[in-house]
Amino acid sequence: MSKSRRSGLGSGSEDMLFKVIFIFLAFMMVLALFGRWRFPGQQKLHDMKCPKCGRYRIGKGPCPCKKGKP
Repeated sequence: MSKSRRSGLGSGSEDMLFKVIFIFLAFMMVLALFGRWRFPGQQKLHDMKCPKCGRYRIGKGPCPCKKGKP
């Protein structure tokens, strides 16, 4: 007769579960670190906004809010 073994800590399914949880948490940490970085060109886009109305300025001319209405 073979004796049945108790599955204690470190059984195959529990190890796999801990590995999946650890990989998931590590992946979320990497995503959080990338999310904090500023992407190139972010400051340039911010500078292109009109300080008065907040619209994006296209080209080198003044914003339409500064031109006035004819």
